[in-house]
Amino acid sequence: MKLEYTLTEDDFLHFNLFHMKNSKTAAKALTMQRMIGPIIFLACSYLFSTFGDVPFAVLFTIFLIMSVIWFIFYPKYYFNFIKRHTLKMIREGKNEGLLGKHVLTMNDDSLVETTPVNETKVSWSGIQDFKEDDEFFYLYNSSISAYIIPKRAIEQPAEVKRYIEGKLAR
Repeated sequence: MKLEYTLTEDDFLHFNLFHMKNSKTAAKALTMQRMIGPIIFLACSYLFSTFGDVPFAVLFTIFLIMSVIWFIFYPKYYFNFIKRHTLKMIREGKNEGLLGKHVLTMNDDSLVETTPVNETKVSWSGIQDFKEDDEFFYLYNSSISAYIIPKRAIEQPAEVKRYIEGKLAR
């Protein structure tokens, strides 16, 4: 089976956001960061009331509101941060092998990805995980990288999914 497609910055960004949203490590980091902010805010209300002239109830109310706002909106900030920094990293250097035209040839024992600047071959046993969302298939060759296959480039995505799952089931 041979698939030809072009990967864009948006495709690579989509993969990184998908990965962060589905990573246990990223979920733990998000939870910790989401909880630490309110704890610090509430501790500050106590400290400021102890060393200042403002009553604790007033400061606690203000910092409680800030904590709720932080807790609600921090995930949006977190993923926007990831998006901005991923785009900066993509634009830092040359990415001919990452972005642009890709040809992925899948046969009985391996997959071969060809771009204008390189060619990589991996056996099916080298694929650690297979995931998908509405727009892409992801064939993970490590815990943090994957072959990104846009469904827009495939006439029969369900057929490709069955083919990949069949190869990985062996």
